[in-house]
Amino acid sequence: RGLVSSASRPREDSWLKSLFVRKVDPRKDAHSNLLAKRETSSLYKLQIHNVKPECLEAYNKLCQEVLPKIHEEKHYPCALVGTWNTWYGEQDQAVHLWRYEGGYPALNEVMSKLRQNKEFTAFRKERGNMLLSRKNQLLLEFSFWNEPVPREGPNIYELRSYQLRPGTMIEWGNYWARAIRFRQDNNEAVGGFFSQIGQLYMVHHLWAYKDLQTREDIRNAAWHKPGWDELVYYTVPLIQEMESRIMIPLKISPLQ
Repeated sequence: RGLVSSASRPREDSWLKSLFVRKVDPRKDAHSNLLAKRETSSLYKLQIHNVKPECLEAYNKLCQEVLPKIHEEKHYPCALVGTWNTWYGEQDQAVHLWRYEGGYPALNEVMSKLRQNKEFTAFRKERGNMLLSRKNQLLLEFSFWNEPVPREGPNIYELRSYQLRPGTMIEWGNYWARAIRFRQDNNEAVGGFFSQIGQLYMVHHLWAYKDLQTREDIRNAAWHKPGWDELVYYTVPLIQEMESRIMIPLKISPLQ
């Protein structure tokens, strides 16, 4: 009994120190500059729409008619990364992820042009009648995560969203820069993002799996890799809330 207590004490002490002692150098720059990809200036928009249950089929049909026109039209400096319905998690929900090549100027250009697009204005009005609520966030990519690129299916997608304690984003980035290597063997890592506008100190990890059993097997296998348990141990205290959505891509989604 004494041996067990003695062996566990250093780990407990380390965990207590993690709550009170900073493990990173004092910040000399915004965390967006320290954590985001420097070789690109892409900005991402995550849209989450809660749809009236009786309107979900019509909503999907409308999106599949209009969103590809924006995605494919070179007039708009943006691309649809993925579009899904939530399967497990909050029901009757649509999730869209857009990339704006060129950052905020590209976002402003797209929004300005869409306001003058009569078809899109009519689309937004019709779509609005189908929604219970909607929200969005502007995101940047973590520099150490995979670039989200189109992939063939069929796949299911998991969007894991973490509300971090304010002031811990750099610590999270430091740990996950090492942790991500444990989760790339099966090509399941799609993209990792952190919020800039909207709900702040939010992190989103996007994963792809063939099915729910494959997801379970891959996640369990990570625990057998030396070092994964320690990284999880130190990141958990940084989290205030977390949510998992299992999502099914629409036919128009580049991520299938």
